[in-house]
Amino acid sequence: MSIDKLHRYLFDNADVRGEMVQLQDSYQQIIHAHSYPKALQLLLGELMAATSLLTATLKFSGDIAVQIQGNGPVSLAVINSNDKQQHRGVARWEGDIADEASLNDMFGKGYLVITLTPTDGERYQGVVELNKPTLAECIEAYFMQSEQLPTHLWLFADGKQAGGMFLQVLPASGNNVKSDDDFDHLTQLTQTIKPEELFSLPATEVLHRLYHQEQVRLFDPVDVSFKCSCSKERTGQALLSLPQAEVEDMLADLGEIKMGCEYCNTHYTFDSIDVAALFSHAPTSNTVQ
Repeated sequence: MSIDKLHRYLFDNADVRGEMVQLQDSYQQIIHAHSYPKALQLLLGELMAATSLLTATLKFSGDIAVQIQGNGPVSLAVINSNDKQQHRGVARWEGDIADEASLNDMFGKGYLVITLTPTDGERYQGVVELNKPTLAECIEAYFMQSEQLPTHLWLFADGKQAGGMFLQVLPASGNNVKSDDDFDHLTQLTQTIKPEELFSLPATEVLHRLYHQEQVRLFDPVDVSFKCSCSKERTGQALLSLPQAEVEDMLADLGEIKMGCEYCNTHYTFDSIDVAALFSHAPTSNTVQ
């Protein structure tokens, strides 16, 4: 069983591409960083699966962020990833959230924001309203708005595992009846997927069960992992954004300064020696009189 893998596949007789992702350890590392309510744990699982599937469509090296913002009890949920399928994520909420809370219950009026940041090139950001009942439908609306490509997603999470499937008409196929018919047919087949199958079966068996009458070309899987980019050095840069006198006053009051990473919940401690070293190595600006 391949856990934490992204699988891409093509249909030899149809201008449609597919993907499936199965997540366990990487998903657990994201939701265990905080005491998230159950509904938010499931939402983060779906969001992580969706981000992994979207990352596999990128044609460049760089980063992707898929985030939901709203005015409800949950103000933010975001997954950051890159072309190496390395993910991290976090959510912010206030108050109690029911176990069965819907997307609208959690976020109220909100938006889905997808940001693409190539290593070389300009950043692109797409925004769609959060006016569909599920995350999958909101992302489908994003593709119709931004790329005009028929796209379907199926997203699942149970608090232990997460997964998803993705179908999309190939961009090169254009608008033609055959592509539409093929896509509708394959969508109906994929619609029969059950969460327990995606969570418990190898990818080859899942694809065989869904498409045993189709000619499917499966590519080598890609590992999906959790990776936070925080470090004590990077956290220290936040202290350097403050006046040195203010930081020293904080030290005098507290004895040490503790700063935590919002993504992985790792905490870094800075004492007087650490702070002195930070500011002694900080670049100084030269003022021209």
